Amino acid sequence: MLELQNLCFEVSGDAEKHKEIIKDINLTFGDHAFIAITGPNGGGKSTLAKLIMGIERPTSGRILYNGTDITEMNISERANLGISFAFQQPVRFKGIKVKDLITLAAGNKVKLAGACDYLSKVGLCARDYINRDVDGSLSGGELKRIEIATIIARNTPLSVFDEPEAGIDLWSFNNLIQVFEEMHKESENSLIIISHQERILNIADEIIVLKDGTLQARGRREEILPELLKGTEGCKFYQ
Repeated sequence: MLELQNLCFEVSGDAEKHKEIIKDINLTFGDHAFIAITGPNGGGKSTLAKLIMGIERPTSGRILYNGTDITEMNISERANLGISFAFQQPVRFKGIKVKDLITLAAGNKVKLAGACDYLSKVGLCARDYINRDVDGSLSGGELKRIEIATIIARNTPLSVFDEPEAGIDLWSFNNLIQVFEEMHKESENSLIIISHQERILNIADEIIVLKDGTLQARGRREEILPELLKGTEGCKFYQ
Protein backbone atom coordinates (compact mmCIF):
# COMPACT_ATOMS: atom_id res chain seq x y z
CA MET A 1 0.00 0.00 0.00
CA LEU A 2 1.19 3.50 -0.91
CA GLU A 3 0.08 6.53 1.09
CA LEU A 4 0.65 10.20 0.27
CA GLN A 5 0.00 12.35 3.33
CA ASN A 6 -0.39 16.13 3.00
CA LEU A 7 2.13 16.09 0.17
CA CYS A 8 3.39 19.47 -1.07
CA PHE A 9 6.08 20.43 -3.55
CA GLU A 10 7.21 23.89 -4.59
CA VAL A 11 10.06 25.35 -6.59
CA SER A 12 11.81 28.70 -6.36
CA GLY A 13 11.30 31.16 -9.19
CA ASP A 14 12.57 34.61 -10.08
CA ALA A 15 12.88 37.21 -7.35
CA GLU A 16 12.58 34.53 -4.66
CA LYS A 17 9.05 33.72 -5.73
CA HIS A 18 7.87 30.21 -5.01
CA LYS A 19 5.58 28.19 -7.22
CA GLU A 20 3.48 25.44 -5.72
CA ILE A 21 3.38 22.41 -8.01
CA ILE A 22 1.73 19.92 -5.63
CA LYS A 23 -0.64 21.29 -3.00
CA ASP A 24 -1.53 19.20 0.05
CA ILE A 25 -2.28 15.94 -1.74
CA ASN A 26 -3.69 13.04 0.28
CA LEU A 27 -4.02 9.73 -1.58
CA THR A 28 -3.96 6.03 -0.76
CA PHE A 29 -3.22 3.35 -3.35
CA GLY A 30 -4.19 -0.18 -2.36
CA ASP A 31 -2.74 -3.50 -3.41
CA HIS A 32 -3.54 -4.88 -6.89
CA ALA A 33 -4.69 -1.43 -7.99
CA PHE A 34 -4.74 -0.15 -11.56
CA ILE A 35 -4.98 3.63 -11.33
CA ALA A 36 -4.68 6.21 -14.09
CA ILE A 37 -3.78 9.80 -13.18
CA THR A 38 -4.88 12.43 -15.68
CA GLY A 39 -5.72 16.12 -15.95
CA PRO A 40 -4.69 19.30 -17.78
CA ASN A 41 -1.09 19.90 -18.84
CA GLY A 42 0.94 21.46 -16.05
CA GLY A 43 -1.37 20.06 -13.40
CA GLY A 44 1.40 18.27 -11.48
CA LYS A 45 0.91 14.69 -12.71
CA SER A 46 4.52 13.94 -13.68
CA THR A 47 5.80 15.74 -10.59
CA LEU A 48 3.62 13.53 -8.42
CA ALA A 49 5.04 10.44 -10.12
CA LYS A 50 8.60 11.69 -9.52
CA LEU A 51 7.80 12.33 -5.85
CA ILE A 52 6.58 8.75 -5.49
CA MET A 53 9.82 7.42 -6.98
CA GLY A 54 12.12 9.80 -5.10
CA ILE A 55 13.35 11.69 -8.15
CA GLU A 56 12.00 14.79 -6.43
CA ARG A 57 11.62 15.32 -2.69
CA PRO A 58 8.46 16.88 -1.22
CA THR A 59 8.61 20.29 0.41
CA SER A 60 6.39 18.90 3.14
CA GLY A 61 4.25 15.87 3.85
CA ARG A 62 5.06 12.17 3.97
CA ILE A 63 5.11 9.15 1.68
CA LEU A 64 4.51 5.72 3.22
CA TYR A 65 5.00 2.41 1.46
CA ASN A 66 3.62 -0.65 3.21
CA GLY A 67 3.73 1.30 6.46
CA THR A 68 7.37 2.42 6.04
CA ASP A 69 8.14 6.13 5.78
CA ILE A 70 10.08 6.45 2.51
CA THR A 71 9.95 10.26 2.27
CA GLU A 72 13.71 10.68 2.65
CA MET A 73 14.72 7.52 0.79
CA ASN A 74 16.55 7.83 -2.51
CA ILE A 75 15.61 6.18 -5.81
CA SER A 76 17.72 3.07 -5.22
CA GLU A 77 16.27 2.49 -1.77
CA ARG A 78 12.73 2.77 -3.09
CA ALA A 79 13.54 0.47 -5.99
CA ASN A 80 14.89 -2.11 -3.54
CA LEU A 81 11.61 -1.93 -1.62
CA GLY A 82 9.71 -2.90 -4.76
CA ILE A 83 8.85 0.27 -6.71
CA SER A 84 9.58 0.54 -10.44
CA PHE A 85 9.45 3.68 -12.59
CA ALA A 86 9.18 4.18 -16.35
CA PHE A 87 10.26 7.62 -17.53
CA GLN A 88 8.35 9.72 -20.05
CA GLN A 89 11.68 9.95 -21.93
CA PRO A 90 13.56 6.66 -21.33
CA VAL A 91 17.20 6.81 -20.28
CA ARG A 92 19.89 5.68 -22.72
CA PHE A 93 22.76 3.54 -21.41
CA LYS A 94 25.85 3.70 -23.57
CA GLY A 95 27.82 0.45 -23.49
CA ILE A 96 24.96 -1.67 -22.10
CA LYS A 97 23.19 -4.19 -24.28
CA VAL A 98 19.48 -4.89 -24.14
CA LYS A 99 19.99 -8.42 -22.80
CA ASP A 100 22.19 -7.08 -19.99
CA LEU A 101 19.61 -4.46 -19.02
CA ILE A 102 16.80 -7.01 -18.85
CA THR A 103 19.00 -9.46 -16.93
CA LEU A 104 19.81 -6.76 -14.38
CA ALA A 105 16.13 -5.84 -14.09
CA ALA A 106 15.20 -9.45 -13.44
CA GLY A 107 17.85 -9.75 -10.75
CA ASN A 108 20.18 -11.98 -12.79
CA LYS A 109 17.68 -14.82 -12.52
CA VAL A 110 16.65 -14.87 -16.16
CA LYS A 111 18.31 -16.73 -19.01
CA LEU A 112 18.60 -15.55 -22.60
CA ALA A 113 15.33 -17.23 -23.61
CA GLY A 114 13.55 -15.46 -20.76
CA ALA A 115 14.97 -12.10 -21.79
CA CYS A 116 13.70 -12.73 -25.30
CA ASP A 117 10.23 -13.49 -23.93
CA TYR A 118 10.11 -10.08 -22.22
CA LEU A 119 10.97 -8.36 -25.49
CA SER A 120 8.28 -10.34 -27.31
CA LYS A 121 5.71 -9.19 -24.75
CA VAL A 122 6.27 -5.58 -25.82
CA GLY A 123 6.18 -6.39 -29.52
CA LEU A 124 9.89 -6.48 -30.31
CA CYS A 125 11.62 -9.24 -32.25
CA ALA A 126 14.15 -10.59 -29.77
CA ARG A 127 16.57 -11.65 -32.49
CA ASP A 128 16.78 -8.06 -33.73
CA TYR A 129 17.13 -6.37 -30.34
CA ILE A 130 18.64 -8.67 -27.74
CA ASN A 131 22.23 -7.71 -28.61
CA ARG A 132 21.60 -4.05 -29.44
CA ASP A 133 23.17 -1.31 -27.34
CA VAL A 134 20.73 0.82 -25.33
CA ASP A 135 21.98 4.01 -26.94
CA GLY A 136 21.24 6.60 -29.61
CA SER A 137 20.86 3.93 -32.30
CA LEU A 138 17.42 3.12 -30.88
CA SER A 139 14.36 5.25 -31.58
CA GLY A 140 12.28 6.74 -28.80
CA GLY A 141 9.55 4.18 -29.35
CA GLU A 142 12.03 1.28 -29.26
CA LEU A 143 13.55 2.60 -26.05
CA LYS A 144 10.10 2.98 -24.50
CA ARG A 145 9.19 -0.62 -25.24
CA ILE A 146 12.54 -1.90 -23.97
CA GLU A 147 12.07 0.09 -20.77
CA ILE A 148 8.62 -1.46 -20.29
CA ALA A 149 10.15 -4.90 -20.86
CA THR A 150 12.53 -4.22 -17.97
CA ILE A 151 9.59 -3.20 -15.76
CA ILE A 152 7.86 -6.50 -16.59
CA ALA A 153 11.10 -8.34 -15.82
CA ARG A 154 11.43 -6.64 -12.42
CA ASN A 155 7.90 -7.73 -11.49
CA THR A 156 7.71 -5.38 -8.51
CA PRO A 157 4.62 -4.83 -6.32
CA LEU A 158 4.28 -1.25 -7.62
CA SER A 159 5.10 0.16 -11.06
CA VAL A 160 4.69 3.81 -12.01
CA PHE A 161 4.53 4.82 -15.68
CA ASP A 162 4.89 8.48 -16.71
CA GLU A 163 2.98 8.94 -20.01
CA PRO A 164 4.04 5.59 -21.52
CA GLU A 165 2.31 6.47 -24.80
CA ALA A 166 4.66 9.41 -25.48
CA GLY A 167 6.72 9.04 -28.65
CA ILE A 168 5.45 5.66 -29.81
CA ASP A 169 3.59 4.73 -32.97
CA LEU A 170 -0.02 3.53 -33.17
CA TRP A 171 0.90 -0.15 -33.52
CA SER A 172 3.16 0.03 -30.48
CA PHE A 173 0.46 1.85 -28.54
CA ASN A 174 -2.09 -0.86 -29.30
CA ASN A 175 0.42 -3.45 -28.11
CA LEU A 176 1.07 -1.37 -25.00
CA ILE A 177 -2.60 -1.51 -24.01
CA GLN A 178 -2.46 -5.30 -24.11
CA VAL A 179 0.73 -5.30 -22.03
CA PHE A 180 -0.88 -3.25 -19.26
CA GLU A 181 -4.01 -5.40 -19.27
CA GLU A 182 -1.90 -8.56 -18.96
CA MET A 183 0.28 -7.07 -16.21
CA HIS A 184 -2.82 -6.29 -14.17
CA LYS A 185 -4.57 -9.56 -14.90
CA GLU A 186 -1.64 -11.92 -14.37
CA SER A 187 -0.23 -10.55 -11.10
CA GLU A 188 -1.22 -8.99 -7.80
CA ASN A 189 1.01 -5.97 -8.50
CA SER A 190 -0.24 -2.39 -8.68
CA LEU A 191 0.04 -0.02 -11.63
CA ILE A 192 -0.06 3.78 -11.54
CA ILE A 193 -0.11 5.30 -15.02
CA ILE A 194 0.12 9.01 -15.86
CA SER A 195 -1.78 9.46 -19.13
CA HIS A 196 -4.09 11.58 -21.27
CA GLN A 197 -5.02 8.69 -23.52
CA GLU A 198 -8.65 7.57 -23.42
CA ARG A 199 -7.73 3.96 -24.15
CA ILE A 200 -5.46 3.81 -21.11
CA LEU A 201 -8.04 5.53 -18.93
CA ASN A 202 -10.59 3.01 -20.21
CA ILE A 203 -8.69 -0.01 -18.86
CA ALA A 204 -7.86 1.44 -15.43
CA ASP A 205 -9.94 0.47 -12.40
CA GLU A 206 -9.81 4.00 -10.99
CA ILE A 207 -9.08 7.46 -12.38
CA ILE A 208 -7.56 10.37 -10.47
CA VAL A 209 -7.80 13.89 -11.88
CA LEU A 210 -5.19 16.50 -10.95
CA LYS A 211 -5.44 20.18 -11.81
CA ASP A 212 -3.20 23.02 -10.61
CA GLY A 213 -1.51 20.63 -8.20
CA THR A 214 -4.71 19.69 -6.41
CA LEU A 215 -6.91 16.63 -6.39
CA GLN A 216 -10.01 17.37 -8.48
CA ALA A 217 -11.63 13.94 -8.48
CA ARG A 218 -11.09 10.28 -7.79
CA GLY A 219 -13.44 7.45 -8.59
CA ARG A 220 -14.19 4.33 -10.53
CA ARG A 221 -13.56 4.50 -14.27
CA GLU A 222 -17.25 4.38 -15.07
CA GLU A 223 -17.86 7.38 -12.81
CA ILE A 224 -15.02 9.66 -13.97
CA LEU A 225 -14.41 8.82 -17.62
CA PRO A 226 -17.82 9.95 -19.01
CA GLU A 227 -17.24 13.40 -17.53
CA LEU A 228 -13.74 13.59 -18.99
CA LEU A 229 -15.02 12.65 -22.43
CA LYS A 230 -17.24 15.73 -22.54
CA GLY A 231 -14.18 17.76 -23.52
CA THR A 232 -12.43 20.59 -21.72
CA GLU A 233 -15.31 23.06 -22.10
CA GLY A 234 -17.93 20.72 -20.72
CA CYS A 235 -15.86 18.85 -18.16
CA LYS A 236 -16.17 20.23 -14.64
CA PHE A 237 -12.72 18.85 -13.73
CA TYR A 238 -11.04 21.16 -16.27
CA GLN A 239 -12.96 24.34 -15.45
